[in-house]
Amino acid sequence: MADGSLFVVSAPAGCGKDTILNELFKKTDMAGYAVSATTRSPREGEVNGVHYHFLTRAEFEGKIKNGEVLEYTDYCGNYYGTLRKSVEDVLSSGKHAILKIEVEGAMNIKKQFPEAVLVFILPPSWEVLEKRLRTRGTETEDKIIERTRQARAEVTFAKNYDYLIVNDDLDAAVDDLLSVLNAERLRCVNNDALLSKFADE
Repeated sequence: MADGSLFVVSAPAGCGKDTILNELFKKTDMAGYAVSATTRSPREGEVNGVHYHFLTRAEFEGKIKNGEVLEYTDYCGNYYGTLRKSVEDVLSSGKHAILKIEVEGAMNIKKQFPEAVLVFILPPSWEVLEKRLRTRGTETEDKIIERTRQARAEVTFAKNYDYLIVNDDLDAAVDDLLSVLNAERLRCVNNDALLSKFADE
C-alpha cells in the first residue's frame, strides 16, 4: 500500500477551492489531485481529465453500477463523484491524494476511510461569497440564488471536518492548507516505518 494519505477538500461554490489547490500544487509535490467526475458541461478553460472527468449521465451511471465510483451525489442537477482509479493512481505514486468534493461525498468518504483528513474552506462572509459568484459571470441569477442557498446548507457540515480554512487572502489560505499537509505527514500514525527503524536499533 502507498505511503500517501487521503485528504478531502470541500467548500461552497465561490470560495476559491480550485484556485487554492492550483496554487498548492505549485508549492509542493507531496500531493496529487484525484480528479473527480461530473456530468456537468465543462466551463471555459476546463480540460477533461485535468479539472474533471466529464462524463455523460449514462457513462457515470455505468461506472456506479460497475463499482468504479467511491462516492457520488446529484448536486444542482448533475452527478459529481470520486472515481476509485483516480484515488488509487495518486496513492500508488506515494503522494497524498486530494479529493475536491462536496459535503455529502466527504461524509461518505469518511465512512469508508475513517483515516481520511477533511478540510473545509469558508468564505470571509456571506456577502463576499455572493459577490464572488456574481463576479465569475458563469451563473444565471437563478443559479446564484440556488448556489447561495446550497452554500448555507453546506456550511452546516463544516463542524464535521478536521480543519477549517478561511479564504480571505489567497496566499494565507494556501499556506494554511500546506500546513495541514505537513502536520498530517508528521503524525505518529503515519510514520510506522520511521518508528520501526529506531525500535530495531
